[in-house]
Amino acid sequence: MSEDDYCLIDATRPPLADGPPYAECVLCREPTEHPESYKGITLCPACEWQEAQRTACSG
Repeated sequence: MSEDDYCLIDATRPPLADGPPYAECVLCREPTEHPESYKGITLCPACEWQEAQRTACSG
């Protein structure tokens, strides 16, 4: 069994950018790994990790 078998939260991620311009993080406004053209919520690696900590499935 994989981790995905235990967690029911849909955690789809935006595509990674090949290069600049990068979208800015919606929490801290730092550059992310995602393209600026992506429409939706983008988080930098640090904020993404912190959000994952807050919303982690407990089991």
